[in-house]
Amino acid sequence: MKSSVNAIKELRDLTCASVAHCKKALEETKGDIKQAVILLRKQGLEIAAKKQGRAAKEGRVDCYIHHGNKIGVLLDIHYGNKIGVLLEVDCESDFVARNEDFMKFTKDLAMQIAATSPEYIKKEDVPEEVLKHEKNKEEYYKNSCLLEQVFVKDSSLLIKDYLGSIVAKLGENIVIRRFIRYKIGE
Repeated sequence: MKSSVNAIKELRDLTCASVAHCKKALEETKGDIKQAVILLRKQGLEIAAKKQGRAAKEGRVDCYIHHGNKIGVLLDIHYGNKIGVLLEVDCESDFVARNEDFMKFTKDLAMQIAATSPEYIKKEDVPEEVLKHEKNKEEYYKNSCLLEQVFVKDSSLLIKDYLGSIVAKLGENIVIRRFIRYKIGE
């Protein structure tokens, strides 16, 4: 089955995958965009898993400051910057670190952290002591582990799926190394 240009474009917008990958996924799923999205996310996670062992010694430190309410619309004066995030995301080359998609990814992650306040990056980071007190571990992971969270900009996507799609698109190992979230009064 030949894929239409519009279907390829739509799938590319949804997944950030390359045109060739989108075309192949649409052919494999007989033009079903929903199934193609699922297939591409699965492939992205598989590609990410293969690249995990590669050294990621470049990257970006990014930030997000959540602006509070405006005092005056005309003056555009802000007060109450109450939440800030610093985030380190590593990759293999400085070329990728300067890539527009990579920079968008780090900004999105910083905003995600500001909005959802995760405590850990992945499930494996959660200490056993903490898990002992949790009745529903999967629910705890969804709330407390960045990679297990639903992406605030796209509720059909988990952060780990977003990471997988960026790894597949850029072709390098990408590691969310660390973050810190500041909130006034905490």
